[in-house]
Amino acid sequence: MDVSHPDSPNYGKHWTPAHVAATFRPSDDAVAAVRGWLVESGLAPERVRLGTGAAWVQADVSVAQAEALLGTEYFLYQFGDDEDFTHVACHEKYHLPAGVAPHVELVTPTLHFDVKPKRSAPKVEKIERRSGASSNASAKAVGQPGFGTSFPKTSGVLNTIWSELEDCDEQIVPDCLRALYTFDYIPIATDKNSIAIVEYTPQAYVASDLDLFFSNFSPSQVGERPNLVSIDGGYSQTDYGGFDFNGEANLDIQYAMALVGNEQSVTLYQTGDMVEGASFNNLLDALDASYCTFEGGDDPDYDATYPDPYGGGYEGPEDCGTVTPAYIMSTSYGYTEVDLTPAYEQRQCAEYAKLGLMGMTVLYSSGDYGVAGNYDLCLTPDGYESYDGTIFDPSFPSTCPYVTAVGATQVNPGSSVYEPESACETVIYSGGGFSNVFPMPDYQRAAVENYLTAYPPPYPAGTYNTSGSRAYPDLSANGANYVIAVQGEFYLVYGTSCASPVTAAILSAVNDARLAIGKGPIGFINPVIYTPLFMGAFNDITNGSNPGCGTNGFSAEPGWDPVTGVGTPNFARLLGLWLGLP
Repeated sequence: MDVSHPDSPNYGKHWTPAHVAATFRPSDDAVAAVRGWLVESGLAPERVRLGTGAAWVQADVSVAQAEALLGTEYFLYQFGDDEDFTHVACHEKYHLPAGVAPHVELVTPTLHFDVKPKRSAPKVEKIERRSGASSNASAKAVGQPGFGTSFPKTSGVLNTIWSELEDCDEQIVPDCLRALYTFDYIPIATDKNSIAIVEYTPQAYVASDLDLFFSNFSPSQVGERPNLVSIDGGYSQTDYGGFDFNGEANLDIQYAMALVGNEQSVTLYQTGDMVEGASFNNLLDALDASYCTFEGGDDPDYDATYPDPYGGGYEGPEDCGTVTPAYIMSTSYGYTEVDLTPAYEQRQCAEYAKLGLMGMTVLYSSGDYGVAGNYDLCLTPDGYESYDGTIFDPSFPSTCPYVTAVGATQVNPGSSVYEPESACETVIYSGGGFSNVFPMPDYQRAAVENYLTAYPPPYPAGTYNTSGSRAYPDLSANGANYVIAVQGEFYLVYGTSCASPVTAAILSAVNDARLAIGKGPIGFINPVIYTPLFMGAFNDITNGSNPGCGTNGFSAEPGWDPVTGVGTPNFARLLGLWLGLP
């Protein structure tokens, strides 16, 4: 808040990565307590080393020494009948001295069986979920076709393409978005600015589709490509094609590049290989070296492990702090909160706060199922997902208070781009609601309480979290009837997947204008956009709702609402306000 709230004297004074790492690593007292205990227990000082980021202390000990240090007994465990696949772990419990235990979150190897059997030949498959079954080990499957809350939907191939503004109620093209959001800007600080789109293998853009799209909607950009940054072996694979494998990436890249224009380059963070895949944590490791070991590091049960421990995948070193964070980052993928553990989500959410401290604006699509979760599943009273569930099922990372969640709107049938939009109710519904994990941040409290008081949702207790939790989305943009090119044909596409890269392009222009006059990037924008001044600069959406779980969901109303947030961007008004901030 100190660097992100417009009333703070330190607004815009973002931290360096070194400052962030120093702030969040264990204290010197914690490191000294652990090292001192090990040395006093008889280990030579050179056998006790501090790892990268100062989060881990590594000690080289024999099994007998480990048993003495931890007051436990170790065994060699075997996986089934495979005598070659074994794992060292201790039995039932281990102990730490009273003065050491408060400083230690995890000792390994101890109780954790964080290894998996060797797998068969690599293959790509769709992820399916049965009613009542939670895929809570699927974080690294985020790139699989159809997976997640925000994978784009299509009504099929288009036979005719229109590009006139009067047709925007049936087909959205870049000029429609420019008109909707008064977005007319030519970048002038392109060497200082940066914008990134995130994709997860096997999702991949197709170069020929990019040129097909540009030839119709931005001819000067034919031949342009995003700057590919490979993370953990990520690449634009060509083994699998079609909408399921190219739709998401083509959508994101085509619209982000067309809207920023040929003056501003767009970076593609292609994350994960074809075998191991990747999770959001794998991406975050590459952006911030301190995250690789933050709070004990990633969870091998949820996140991809590199080098690939089984062979067949990327065997290079894990990307840890190898990528310079862009000022704007858009991700059109998501989970539901119930997919993952609260501890996993809280650790990741803290990292989004760290990126905000460094000046990054992190955008996530809010989801395409209204108040329901993936595939229209909702929660049962015992916390499981089911088609018979009646409790709203919020998404993640949209509910993290340190990301900006982007919902979806639509141009109403028969309406023009100069008339008010409504919440998206064509093919998809804008994801929105209230978190079951994160408390409500102060920056949105007044706006959310105004909604709940003026327009109380007509649902019985227990339908959604009413305890004062993080509400989402934060803002929105059009998410219906997008024209995209896929494998040489044009498709009509729907989703909050459309809204996030569009919002990223618009906010990137704000950064460009600020950088051009010597100011910094806008960074974490939520504390700004919830102020009355900035809320008034968005196009307020007051029609539509986001059904799910056998209900009409929430309704779009004047002011903030859990369907479209504070509204859609009016670039001309927002630019003036952001240029007025320090």
